[in-house]
Amino acid sequence: MSGAERITLAMTGASGAQYGLRLLDCLVQEEREVHFLISRAAQLVMATETDVALPAKPQALQAFLTEYTGAAPGQVRVYGKEDWMAPVASGSGAPGAMVVVPCSTGTLSAIATGACNNLIERAADVALKERRQLILVPRETPYSSIHLENMLKLSNLGAVILPASPGFYHQPQTLDDLVDFVVARILNQLGIPQDMLPRWGEHHPGGGED
Repeated sequence: MSGAERITLAMTGASGAQYGLRLLDCLVQEEREVHFLISRAAQLVMATETDVALPAKPQALQAFLTEYTGAAPGQVRVYGKEDWMAPVASGSGAPGAMVVVPCSTGTLSAIATGACNNLIERAADVALKERRQLILVPRETPYSSIHLENMLKLSNLGAVILPASPGFYHQPQTLDDLVDFVVARILNQLGIPQDMLPRWGEHHPGGGED
């Protein structure tokens, strides 16, 4: 696979582990190759918010996620936080798009300043310098001026800031419906087909009189 069919998915230590897991499942079902990165803080959050217990070692985690999502062998590739030889660490090998979901405000700050202290930050730095698609999904409330300034800086650099702020116009009935709302918006940005959320106006009857 090449280009937009290869996607980097990173999960960091903000609330919203369900968003990352659901997006991973959707990407696998759409036959995308996923380069998966996860911080230690994200693993702790996932243990708090879900009943999914992720192995700590990259090789074991790759095997687990392959089975968990029903992925083909090699479709989900997991890299450790200091695996500087991973494809995502270089513009010559990185996928065409990267999503950080959930994106902690700490990760947001590190990306905005080009810190590159771990592989997640370096992969995002590569996406920015290569002018590739970078989607950041922060989940925090309220936002401080620091958070907002970092978002504005990254938006001006070409990143998409897509807050985990589900809408209600689709009349959600379950928590899964709220998760799907955000994941559907991410898939729309990636140009990947999804049927979880109709596009605005698709079911509008139209033809009414004033």
